[in-house]
Amino acid sequence: MKQLNIYLMLVFVMFVWGANLPILKYLVTVVPPVTLTAFRVLTAGLVVVVILWKMNLLRLPTKLEWKYILIGALTNVVLHHYFLNMGLAITSGTHGGLILGTGPMLTAISGAIILKYFPSRFQWLGLLLGLAGVTVSILVGGGQSSGANLGDFYVFLAILAQVLSYMVVSKAARTLDPRLLTAYMLLIGAVVLTAISLVQEPRGFYAFADTTPLFWWLFLASAVVSTAIGHLMYNYAVGKAGATKAAIFMNLNPLFSLILSAIFLNEILNYRHFLGLILIVAGVILGSGAAEDMWKKHKKKKAASLKET
Repeated sequence: MKQLNIYLMLVFVMFVWGANLPILKYLVTVVPPVTLTAFRVLTAGLVVVVILWKMNLLRLPTKLEWKYILIGALTNVVLHHYFLNMGLAITSGTHGGLILGTGPMLTAISGAIILKYFPSRFQWLGLLLGLAGVTVSILVGGGQSSGANLGDFYVFLAILAQVLSYMVVSKAARTLDPRLLTAYMLLIGAVVLTAISLVQEPRGFYAFADTTPLFWWLFLASAVVSTAIGHLMYNYAVGKAGATKAAIFMNLNPLFSLILSAIFLNEILNYRHFLGLILIVAGVILGSGAAEDMWKKHKKKKAASLKET
């Protein structure tokens, strides 16, 4: 697939993931968060299996691939979706979107450390700017309750777990189609989440009986478009473009989340949100290595022009 198509795919995924935040914020007010997550991920996994069956991509993994699948299911599905829904149950969609904006920076830094390549000074500066952005938007003068702050921490754990899973996806993609990896991760993750929901929310499934048609339309949009198709496309892009390059596009996620949360949840944006967003985006540019690459290219062009003269 052409590189431009990969980039367009990533922009689409960031939009549906950004839209998924206010949707989830509404859904967890109707059905308990873990129960909702288990049923949503199970629905997404079954949709992905049907899609791959139609594409003749289904096969049994090898022993080594099963190891990647199990680690990916734990991080990308169980921990990510569990903490995301638990967090959104007690914090705002705008806060959740801003925290998810640290994803590219965390991907670049953790990827470099796991690959034994330590971040440069620019990348460490990006890490500090990104963390400052989260702090400014949430903790400084926010007047938030301790419950909201706990929810913010849960969302941060969700994005951290997801970032770690991309390292697994990148390695597994060498032999296993990322789309097939997605299907196995979703199904295994759904089983684990269902077991957790039965313990933590034993009567959670009864809440589905009191839902409205609007709930089910939004549930299907979240499960099918955002979770199934979104993860399918993003993991495929990670396999083609690499975790760090694909992660650069995640800075669009908080932008879409902020706008859509303000529109559909009537959440009020103030200067702290915009300041936090600016710091996070600056952290993304520095932490991903994009700023350093542009600076090096500029120096090379300048050196080449001086030689010509």
